[in-house]
Amino acid sequence: MDTGQNPDESQQKTIPPSTASAYLDPQYWNERFSKEEHYEWLKDYSHFRHLILVHAHRNCSVLELGCGNSQLCEELYKDGINDITCIDLSAVAVEKMQKRLLSKGLKEIKVLEADMLELPFDNESFDAVIEKGTMDVLFVDSGDPWNPRPETVDKVMAMLKGVHRVLKSDGIFISITFGQPHFRRPLFDSPEFSWSVEWTTFGDGFHYFFYVLKKGKRLSYGNPYKGAYPIRSNVGIAQYLSIPRRISMK
Repeated sequence: MDTGQNPDESQQKTIPPSTASAYLDPQYWNERFSKEEHYEWLKDYSHFRHLILVHAHRNCSVLELGCGNSQLCEELYKDGINDITCIDLSAVAVEKMQKRLLSKGLKEIKVLEADMLELPFDNESFDAVIEKGTMDVLFVDSGDPWNPRPETVDKVMAMLKGVHRVLKSDGIFISITFGQPHFRRPLFDSPEFSWSVEWTTFGDGFHYFFYVLKKGKRLSYGNPYKGAYPIRSNVGIAQYLSIPRRISMK
């Protein structure tokens, strides 16, 4: 999984765990964050800023899932998005992030210890939810990507249901990931969700995916508009992949 990281000169060399499943262990993250000051998964904000600002406006309330020690919330704040709540499962990451933000005078940004699988927020609390590489962690021990283990699917669906619940009626979920559409769409398009699904890519050489899920904008099955084909409960992945689709970001 560390192959998806993008270290720069300001970041310490990080040694990955002995097994990928360690990424699911909170103790691994506590130990890592106790030694590491800053790390950006995938790419830093400058690479997808132009995409974020199309969808996130200055007055919107934002929830960042799995903030770790990323500078994403700081970059959003610099762009005028000031109502930001960050959560992470690691108490070490939360404490260090709180201290870092206070030292920079960014006391308006809220940082909480919380599990993204059990979001502790009221329904329709946020205009936007953003995750960068956080959902990818749930797939590190998923087995066959075409047929992930039931426990993996359960965790991903718990996350997505929570995100859908805390989004306002016209809110958006932004997922920044290396997860390809043919693996993510069957999950995003689960029948209980009312959002539409769009995506584009960014990056040089290796491309990452930038998904935008717009709550309340789901289209009927087979509508070719923006390639949004909600998957039916009786449609398997093989059948789903046979549906022609192409999408572009507006």
